[in-house]
Amino acid sequence: MKNIQMVLGIALIALSFTSCKDEKQEQAQKKVDAYVAYVDSVKNVSAENLKADWKAVDAEYDRRSQEAQAALADLKDNSAATEKINASKVKYEEFKNEMTTVFAPPAPSPKQQLRNALFGEGKIGDDMNFDWVNAKNIHSVYQQFVHTVEDNKDKYSREDWDEVKLMYEALDSRKNTVEKEGLTSEDNRKIAGLKIKFAPMYTVNRMGAKSEENKEAKK
Repeated sequence: MKNIQMVLGIALIALSFTSCKDEKQEQAQKKVDAYVAYVDSVKNVSAENLKADWKAVDAEYDRRSQEAQAALADLKDNSAATEKINASKVKYEEFKNEMTTVFAPPAPSPKQQLRNALFGEGKIGDDMNFDWVNAKNIHSVYQQFVHTVEDNKDKYSREDWDEVKLMYEALDSRKNTVEKEGLTSEDNRKIAGLKIKFAPMYTVNRMGAKSEENKEAKK
């Protein structure tokens, strides 16, 4: 009798172990399937909605991806699951690259690119606000402006030179205000030297650009 009970006990333990093992594999497969389903579902969300919650979407992807990878260890034969995960990983990375392009801000206009080069990224926009230029930094602002023009004088079109002149006059206008706010005589002297350098450079190259455009028009 005792032997029969012992055999039955061993059988129940083995059955319980098998049941637990099967349940573990089932849970692992569910995690893999959930990961694959998540990637497919994300691709069906509009770009507008994705943009608003992209960080959360990407973080959730990372979490599910890690769970799916860990679940492979609990699958007896994980070759099919591994193939599923790898396919979804490629699919998501391609989709992520596509969304990164969609979410990227539009390229600045040629005029804005010119302003960025003359003053620094985003310093001067359509509002033409020069309030950030003060007695402490105005010399360096003139330096960057004049040196940038000097480096690119052979590339500017007539329209570019017109924009350069507009920006130069706006900076000069700001200088009139800054002079009353503590501009040192030393910086004033250095700025005067830069202005002397800029004037003939603008006149000669602006005329040259116009002549080139006239030649092209005749062709």
